[in-house]
Amino acid sequence: MTYVDIAYRYGATPGEREMQAIDGMREVYGIRKVDFNESERRVRVEYDASRLTADAVAKLLRQAGIDLRERLALV
Repeated sequence: MTYVDIAYRYGATPGEREMQAIDGMREVYGIRKVDFNESERRVRVEYDASRLTADAVAKLLRQAGIDLRERLALV
């Protein structure tokens, strides 16, 4: 397993429905952790790169209703 972090800035603040969908996303094999930073409007996902791609993670977030804007560089 190769765990990787990816972060995105989002627009609209996720509501209850979106957060419930994110809880379901945590059940996807390969997703390890999902963290939101509301003050920075950033979502960070730790995932298994041997199972998922960055594009697949972004697609899961969008399907959950998250308004992704841009991918952020992690330092």
